[in-house]
Amino acid sequence: MLIGIPVYPEVDLLDVAGPHEMLSWAGFDLVLAAETPGRIVCRGGVALQIDVAFADAPKFDVLWTPGGSPEALAELMGDPRREYLDFLIRQSVDARYVCSVCEGALLLAAAGLLDGYAATTHWAFTPCLTERFPKVKVAPGHPRFCLDRNRLTGGGISSGLDEALELITLLKGTVAAENVQQTTQYYPRPPVTSEIPAATSCPVRPVIIPPARRR
Repeated sequence: MLIGIPVYPEVDLLDVAGPHEMLSWAGFDLVLAAETPGRIVCRGGVALQIDVAFADAPKFDVLWTPGGSPEALAELMGDPRREYLDFLIRQSVDARYVCSVCEGALLLAAAGLLDGYAATTHWAFTPCLTERFPKVKVAPGHPRFCLDRNRLTGGGISSGLDEALELITLLKGTVAAENVQQTTQYYPRPPVTSEIPAATSCPVRPVIIPPARRR
């Protein structure tokens, strides 16, 4: 069982590292891939060394799509070459589960992979789904994750930890997920309590591609 995470500059670190930690403890093989291998700097400055190019990536049994900065999302969604979006489409064809966490849902939606499915995303980016992707059904109530057939989507950043445990449960059962919970001591009790605010507009602004890049 191979789980693939396609990354890009300004990707959210926890969207990648958190689920990777959980899923690796469950015994899955994981691979990080990028359009161009090498040093990928995450939002916040931490760098990942990626050795696998999209062109050389093996077939994933599970596709895990992370979120990132609004600027990075806009660039990927507006890229006329569609390198990232087409990679998602190719990898989704035979995948057992197609997953996203946080704003990664926007990338799946832009690739047409959430049409007709219920999905969730980071609360601040919910208007992006409702305004730009009317074929996607937004799950009410900002759930930590949403499962609709073989589409598993997660809420904002830290939700990827819960979502990863759900994926482990789906693939290996409850006992395996509980073992990972114990190993990682994931029993969250945050020291603060707040409410999720209402979001009124999409933070992702369309990117205008210079003519030279449209070729």
